[in-house]
Amino acid sequence: MRQRLIAGNWKMNKTPTEAERFIRAFLAADRGADGVETVLLPPFIGLELAGRLLRKTGVALGGQDLHFEEKGAFTGEISAEMLIACGCRYVLVGHSERRTLFHEDDGLLNRKLNAALATGLSPILCVGETLAEHREGQVREKVTAQLCADLDGIEPAQIASVVIAYEPIWAIGTGETASPEEAEGAIRMIRGWFSRAYDEEIAKNLRILYGGSVNPENAAAIVAQPDIDGALVGGASLSPETFARIVVQAG
Repeated sequence: MRQRLIAGNWKMNKTPTEAERFIRAFLAADRGADGVETVLLPPFIGLELAGRLLRKTGVALGGQDLHFEEKGAFTGEISAEMLIACGCRYVLVGHSERRTLFHEDDGLLNRKLNAALATGLSPILCVGETLAEHREGQVREKVTAQLCADLDGIEPAQIASVVIAYEPIWAIGTGETASPEEAEGAIRMIRGWFSRAYDEEIAKNLRILYGGSVNPENAAAIVAQPDIDGALVGGASLSPETFARIVVQAG
């Protein structure tokens, strides 16, 4: 059975002091049963502190991005080994804001995926369509094109370490969210793609999250869908109490 996963992406929010305050409050909050894996994704400046605070708590740590090279003259970048040294187990790859605001293409994201997997990090690969593509019925075309390019050359044995996050771009930070049925349909389609591109066993065991204006009011209905294994949470992950309520709803 696939373990549910709730990941909180803080984006460019929280100083180290604010991160420490959040983590202490979150660890003290009621988060329900232990069956839900929880991941926090702070900015880079908070990773080392967060890693120390989260050690042996059962809450995992992840980076928001990584560079595809091990080291070198890449000012402002961070490597997979640096993330691991801070205590990270996960890393986001291909978040829509990286794709759109920073113009990261699928070829670059494929290199990032390979860098993460080569060092033992579990990448959370984000895929999804724009509002125009959604309205034109191009969800399958857009998402499968991203999967084909991003996962090019990734071996079946490596897929066990990959998490997919379906995040319709039109629902990120807008207050709009796909209905549970819409999200389920897209994620079922993604699982079907893995069944064809790899095999049914890999597809059955793959964890696929939904991301896009997830909050305590809609989380339970979203994760109740049979193919949805959790959520990638943005704005609602900035409050420890609100994020804890989402984790409870996913349990």
